[in-house]
Amino acid sequence: MRETPHLSLGTSDFAALRKPGVLLVDKTDLIARVLSDPYQTLLFPRPRRFGKSTNLSMIGYFLGKSEKDHSALFTDLAIWQSAKARTHFQRYPLIYLTFKDVKCASFSACRSKIAELLAALYDQHAFVLAGASLTQRQRRLIQEIISEKASEGRLSEALRYLSLFLAQAYGEQAVILIDEYDTPLHEASVRGYYKEAASFFRGLLTSGLKDNEHLFKGVLTGILRIAKESLFSGLNNLGVYSLLKQDYATDFGFTEAEVQGLRQRLGSPLRMEDLRRWYNGYDFGGQVIYNPWSLLNALAHPKEPLQTYWVNTASDELIRELLFHCGGGEQGEMEALLRGEGVHKVIREDTVLRDIQTEPEALWSFLLFTGYLKAEDVQIRIEGGTRSVTTGTLKVPNLEVSTVFANLFDRWLEHGVGGERRRQQMIQALLGGDLPRFQEHLQRILVESSSFHDVGGKRKKMPPEHVYQVFILGLLVSMGPRHRVNTNREGGHGRYDVMILPTEPGQPGVVLELKVKSKAKGSTLERALAAAKKQLLEKDYAAELRAHGAAPIQQVAVAFDGKRVLVGGADEPAPSTQRTRSAAGTPKKQKPQALRGR
Repeated sequence: MRETPHLSLGTSDFAALRKPGVLLVDKTDLIARVLSDPYQTLLFPRPRRFGKSTNLSMIGYFLGKSEKDHSALFTDLAIWQSAKARTHFQRYPLIYLTFKDVKCASFSACRSKIAELLAALYDQHAFVLAGASLTQRQRRLIQEIISEKASEGRLSEALRYLSLFLAQAYGEQAVILIDEYDTPLHEASVRGYYKEAASFFRGLLTSGLKDNEHLFKGVLTGILRIAKESLFSGLNNLGVYSLLKQDYATDFGFTEAEVQGLRQRLGSPLRMEDLRRWYNGYDFGGQVIYNPWSLLNALAHPKEPLQTYWVNTASDELIRELLFHCGGGEQGEMEALLRGEGVHKVIREDTVLRDIQTEPEALWSFLLFTGYLKAEDVQIRIEGGTRSVTTGTLKVPNLEVSTVFANLFDRWLEHGVGGERRRQQMIQALLGGDLPRFQEHLQRILVESSSFHDVGGKRKKMPPEHVYQVFILGLLVSMGPRHRVNTNREGGHGRYDVMILPTEPGQPGVVLELKVKSKAKGSTLERALAAAKKQLLEKDYAAELRAHGAAPIQQVAVAFDGKRVLVGGADEPAPSTQRTRSAAGTPKKQKPQALRGR
């Protein structure tokens, strides 16, 4: 009896995905491309849960020697149609390593974990090695590694030695597959031992993959491309195929046609337009790609509402870094992302977490290559005759990822304001002109924010102006459909800081001017507030609110001094003043109004 087609989730083992009835998106053409690639070693950086481990497992089953015949895994797939590719089937001794669990607090612990993995790897081949023609010195080396007593120098050469021993035993060069090669280095950068870890892994990978006469092919996967000078110095046989490259663009993640095929084979009631809105939108080498993890989860649970799956499998620490440590980029950039617009940025493919400490702009590339943003209109230009610079427009790819930002702000506001009820009270106080109450809420955010935003323990706490900026970002996702929030735009006779515009006439509107007390002698918080009020009136930012039919209109000045905040309202210019401004171009002077509530 033929089994009902179904999906298998949570496994990256290719053989498990070839069980009867399990639906598979055929990516086996990847094997033929790897075999014909001119580079001996290939690196595929892709976001997590985009099929890297499954593809690596697939390559291993096809190329790796085994006592078991694996032809049944491939006979009905695309790769089996290539006679040239079949000449490589189960031909090579296989060395397979995954570093996904190497997340250690210290370098000594990291080194011990790698020693454990290498011991297990050698132990897998112990039967073959026992019968190989090896010298006594080579057998002692094998025993040192298996017993986890090898020196750091011996460990760093373990891949080269093993490929040598296997080549001697089988008469064929080895295939080396390494999954999540960059995980230990990202952990090292966070924990403070990056230099030691980079030195060790440079030796391990270079010895196994560079100028190794016993290597047939090497394939590495990870999330990011580590800078060549940090890890791959001198490794001139490495081909790096990031998500910006056209080659291998459709081998990780699902294309539109592949998603259509899965829906039809499952008889899924889910609409393509909804799946596109939630999980599509990634751009790999100019190809539009679906997030495979989220798409498969959605298809596996067709009776449930579409929801976040991929974003729930990891921490939002990177976005918290961008917003809180680095202030969300330049003024207006994060707001543009939340509005569905793009920001033009230089894209760095070779970066590590430690760069964030000194180069906040590196975070944008991090968010791109980790899957939180997509890049459009990618351009490469040459500067100074030799230096290549890549730029692109970065955007939020889909509804699932946009919820990361929304949920982050929700949690932040809940922490700072004290829950949804108080948050709504704060918004209503601002819209209704109850400025003392609004000031009370804002003061509380400033006081309580640092513990939430000191995400790394060693980083500087966020300046108060950044706290308020993030609060305004939060308004973008919490104001509801009756209002929209603009920041740093032209209005009246200048550029306002924040404006809350009604989507329909007759609803309240707010314009805010923010000032930070200067360090000049005699400067006070009160004077900063007065300057903000004066600017609101002289620049007539409220003109845009009047044009939208906002009623009432609140002109709100906010001044900061460390963690102190002062909020005040400015008078709405009288109609005669507005006419005078229009006719003469010069506003009529008015006295700033003191802190009040309406």
